[in-house]
This record gives sequence, C-alpha cells and structure tokens, in this order.
Amino acid sequence: MGNSCVTGAPSCSFNVKKTHSEKLCMIPLEELLKSSSDFLIDDSCVFGVRILKAALSSPEKKPVVVSKKPITEQKLFLQKKELIKGAYTWTMDNYLDLKHPVVSSAFEIGGHKWYINMHPLGDQYSTKSLSLYLHLHDPSKLPSESGMMIEVTLSIVDQEHEKHNIQQGRFTFAGKNGWGWSNFIPLKTLNDPSKGYLVGSKCIVKADITIIGSSNNGASA
Repeated sequence: MGNSCVTGAPSCSFNVKKTHSEKLCMIPLEELLKSSSDFLIDDSCVFGVRILKAALSSPEKKPVVVSKKPITEQKLFLQKKELIKGAYTWTMDNYLDLKHPVVSSAFEIGGHKWYINMHPLGDQYSTKSLSLYLHLHDPSKLPSESGMMIEVTLSIVDQEHEKHNIQQGRFTFAGKNGWGWSNFIPLKTLNDPSKGYLVGSKCIVKADITIIGSSNNGASA
C-alpha cells in the first residue's frame, strides 16, 4: 500500500497576498526517494490535503458561504522530456499616458494563448507600485478540473544598463485565475530616469514561461 507522511500546523491564514502555507518542508527529499520508503510507486507519488476547519471573512465583512464538495482527486503529469518554454516581449511607447489597466496582445506558448495584464498605477492590493499579472487568454479551453503548473518570469526591462527588474514564481493556472504580483515594482523606482526602465515614454515588459506539468495527461510530453 505504501507509507504515509503526515504534517500540519495549528492554523494558517490565506489571503490575496498570502497564497501559500508556512510549511516549507513536508519530508526530506532523501527519504522520499528511498526505494524502501514506498512513497514512490512506479514513479508515482500521492499528495493530499485535508482542511479541518475554515474561518472565512470578506473585505465587506459579509457572511461567506462555503459550499461543501466531495473529495477532489487530480493528477499532475510532470514533463519528463524537454520542458515547454517560450517568451514574449511587450513594448509600450506611450506608457506615461496610461491611467487605467491595459492588456497585451495574446501570444501562444505550449499550445495555449496568454496575455499580460498591467495596472500602471497599481491595483487595489498594491502600495504605490505597478501591478503585473499573467493570464490564460481562453481558460475555457482547458479540460474540466484540469490545470497547468507554470514557472513564469516577468520583467521590466532596463533599457540602458540591462539590470532588469525581475519577479519569478511557480503557479497553477486553472479556470479564470491569473497570477502575478500586485507590488511588482515601486512607481518611484519605475519613474526614476537613472534606472532605465522608462526611456521617454517607452516601457518594455517581458514574459518567460515554462510549462512544468499538467493535470491533463494529453498535454504531457
């Protein structure tokens, strides 16, 4: 049957700025990979999470209804051969004229179309910073209950010194959600002429995407 490794914490608060638990290490890698441990069977490993209690609140302090769902099982197929990679560069020549959120043209990587969403003055969660997110262009084309694990690097290009402002993370894209950073770069830093992020009104954003795995077997290499 295999062994089980159980870990937990008394509580963990999740919100839009904190989407990960504080538990960093569930099991040492050496222990996981031991042939005698039975955690890996035929190159498969099963992970599970059980939420014992959830106390929810909303910004409007309205009651939050939690719908009860049966146990959900989802498989993740990791890329074993060449990882699917791609990059996109978005050049804006009128950045200083932007006062509202803007989106890039759609671009294709790994058989899916994506777009970048920028809030030049920051979104509701930022603190005097530019906000930058990556979205699937048409998430409805993903099979039901499926998703993709993505490593994304978003950059504001330094056009003079090549000291780019970079943020990197791994996210699971499923449904209509987008991922990125509400505090991508302070507006004061972005607008500093000595930094090279703005040349005149020109701003360049770059996205590097690597598809690490998918919960849809057909998308796995």
